[in-house]
Amino acid sequence: MPLHLGTDSPWSQAAPDPLYPPKQAFILGVEAECRIGNAVYPPHYDVGWHITGTAGVFGAAAAAGRLLGLNEQQMAWALGIAATQSSGLREMFGTMCKPFHPGNAARNGLLAALLARRDFTSSSQGIEAKRGFANVLSTGFKPGAITDRLGETWELSFNTYKPFACGIVEHPTIDGCIQLRNEHKLRPEDIESVALNVHPLVLELTGKHAPQTGLEGKFSVYHSCAVAIIYGAGGEAQYTDATVRDPRVVALREKVTATVEKGVHEDQVHVTIRLKSGTVLEKHIEHAVGSIDRPMSDADLEAKFRGLADGILSRSETDRLIGLCWSVGKLRDAAEVARASVPAGKGAQRAVS
Repeated sequence: MPLHLGTDSPWSQAAPDPLYPPKQAFILGVEAECRIGNAVYPPHYDVGWHITGTAGVFGAAAAAGRLLGLNEQQMAWALGIAATQSSGLREMFGTMCKPFHPGNAARNGLLAALLARRDFTSSSQGIEAKRGFANVLSTGFKPGAITDRLGETWELSFNTYKPFACGIVEHPTIDGCIQLRNEHKLRPEDIESVALNVHPLVLELTGKHAPQTGLEGKFSVYHSCAVAIIYGAGGEAQYTDATVRDPRVVALREKVTATVEKGVHEDQVHVTIRLKSGTVLEKHIEHAVGSIDRPMSDADLEAKFRGLADGILSRSETDRLIGLCWSVGKLRDAAEVARASVPAGKGAQRAVS
């Protein structure tokens, strides 16, 4: 197995930081998952595999295996056990199965590591063998993507936080529409039409014209455009069943067209809004908010967190949890974060049950 991720790996050295093992495991998991994913992309994804689910199982196995202290042979087994559980289909986008994929990958990866710790065997070449994961699930396997400069470059450095609760290829559109809405105080009833010039992946992944559920709405650039203009947001509240079926949203959504334009990159869009008055408003997004070039600020992250916690935690509980997250490196027990995420009264109820 080309990935030597056991106790004798470059990541196995002791460190004085008490949180070092979890950090180490997290970084290792991200590295394994992303490198294996890169090695089979794009043919693997293009044919219909959901790479978050299929590659995610390797990250979970590597991270859990590191925490469990697997040796090199056990880690190779863990990755092999993970390989034979790899799954996830893009056909499921817009249904409950899509968010199920990463959770299932995490569960299967943990199971792989737990079995390997008990010396449950697998092929030691479950990824790169002729009939292993990479060659069976991709016609363009690139072995070097897994091992080249391993321990020198880090895929985690290319990671960003998503500001909006939908497919990332829709983010430039939401960003541009929110900016135009705020700059010109737009009202949906004043809009004649909205034209989007987008990257090909936008229509391939999020081209649903008339979504009927909130989950389908996450894969509709037309819906995302409409809610961005109406609400100035793209959070979970904008992707509920009720919002997708709201007559105001539907009416504006039907005025949106999207056209693939050569030269437009994945995190770009050109938005043209024509008002009933004849005024034409335009906005070109070079790099969407949340991209490497325009990362979310700390204030953006807190605002997103508050939106997700709203209705679950009280304002004071949310404030405390945010404070704990920012200071997690100084906590004696990181589980304090998990305990703080339980709404008041829920902990006692769970203890009784």
